[in-house]
Amino acid sequence: MPWHCDRTLLPRALSTTMAVMSEAEIIAWLESGAPFTGEGGGPVEPVRRIDTHAASVFLAGDRAWKLKRPVSLGYLDFSTVERRHAALETELRLNRRSAPALYLGLHRISCAPDGTLALDGAGETVDWLLEMRRFPDGALLEDRVASEGLDDATVVALADHVAAIHAGADLCRVTDGAARLRKVADDNGAVMARYPDWLDAGKVGTLRARIDQLIDRQAPLLDARGREGRIRHCHGDLHLGNIALVDGRPLAFDRLEFDTALATIDLLYDLAFLLMDLWEQGLFRQANMLFNRYLDLSPEDENAIALLPLFMAMRASIRAHVLATRAEQEGGKGSTDAALVGHARHYLDLALQLVEPVPARLIAVGGLSGTGKSTLARLIGGDVGAAPGARILRSDVLRKRLAGVAPETRLDPAAYTREKSHAVYAEIDRLAGVALRSGRAVIADAMFAAGEERTAIRTVADAADCQFDGIWLTLAEDERIARVEARVADASDADAGVVRVQTARHADVPADWLMIETEGDMRALAARIEAILGFGQA
Repeated sequence: MPWHCDRTLLPRALSTTMAVMSEAEIIAWLESGAPFTGEGGGPVEPVRRIDTHAASVFLAGDRAWKLKRPVSLGYLDFSTVERRHAALETELRLNRRSAPALYLGLHRISCAPDGTLALDGAGETVDWLLEMRRFPDGALLEDRVASEGLDDATVVALADHVAAIHAGADLCRVTDGAARLRKVADDNGAVMARYPDWLDAGKVGTLRARIDQLIDRQAPLLDARGREGRIRHCHGDLHLGNIALVDGRPLAFDRLEFDTALATIDLLYDLAFLLMDLWEQGLFRQANMLFNRYLDLSPEDENAIALLPLFMAMRASIRAHVLATRAEQEGGKGSTDAALVGHARHYLDLALQLVEPVPARLIAVGGLSGTGKSTLARLIGGDVGAAPGARILRSDVLRKRLAGVAPETRLDPAAYTREKSHAVYAEIDRLAGVALRSGRAVIADAMFAAGEERTAIRTVADAADCQFDGIWLTLAEDERIARVEARVADASDADAGVVRVQTARHADVPADWLMIETEGDMRALAARIEAILGFGQA
């Protein structure tokens, strides 16, 4: 179907080859479906358009087509055809690494002398279009979260996917990790300051001051992260709207392409966008699960978890200024777009909440296999301490880490000697101390059958001068056997035989720990324990 531009919309000095084309005309052409053909060769209709602050995506049939918007926002500049072309070329190259099935190619939008627009035609190039394979509606994780939440299996698969992306990311050994982060914080603050009518200047100033203080305090750690290779060329824009469930598995796409420096960041800062997204949705448990699964797979990041509230707050501030920018684009500074402005203010408030200090505390959850220790830890983990909740140190997972295998890999009985078990408890104590000194809350999830093990974990809390609570779970043997036999892809290797041996050997229970019978609904039990211990998210 031919499509002719309206020359009256173009500058008078325009040549007959039409070297310039208005964004409105190109968008109208794409929305018409004229450049997209269906099975019979005719146009694909209807075409659905999705706008962001820097791009428009057109959904047509089984394809998604991305057009960069001609905007200059300070931190990105797509103001010329050449810049938009370069950005799309980079986007295609980067995303083919982790999502090759989605990213298909780059196409010219051409305009002939008679004003006819075409894809890859013979006329003058007036813009560029990125062709992608379209995934089903509702596949985006942000849509899944809004409609049905996020199940545990998807959270685990998501953490595994992110850890794999980070493991394969290009290494960038630098010594200026703090300076790099400070520049991002300064840029965020400068953009937010452009909108004093929408983003309260006092709150913006308070947030900037608090973030500056945290960066100054953590500067040695931020710089060390660069020297240790934990600053890499990452995804850069890893939020729920840039991950889809494809064939039942999470798949990240739409990597940050317009500035390599902005995407060369701390691995935990990349992860923090996802954590902030989940936290903002009130999915504290899922955020905590993602955080813990990632650390279980990435021991090199254990000493840096103090950075996460700072990183999450900076991600929230980015979301605030992006929403303010969109409000300006869609209505001008005099507009009263209540939805966009309200969301921008909400993210500013969230950023302020995330940098509020929260005391560290240590909770030890003990009991025989099958009593529900790990289930309870997962249920309360997101409600303890600063975002994204407690570091859960599970003995079964740490045993696998010390053995050099994945958490779900089964070990033979030789891995369960007294000596190896001592090493596991020593590692729990060590990592708990690291986290507590970083200001994090910790949940230690282990059997703690021996008195010396319970004494040692309490000593860790005393050394960090923080609150300690011990919880001892009990359950009848037949119920414990039923639970361990129902486990699938779990870090625990306990079976019915192990449960029976534990019943015979470990009859004593700690008198100074909170005793809880775990028969019944574990969610209700978790709520009761939170009430007893005096914590929980509002």
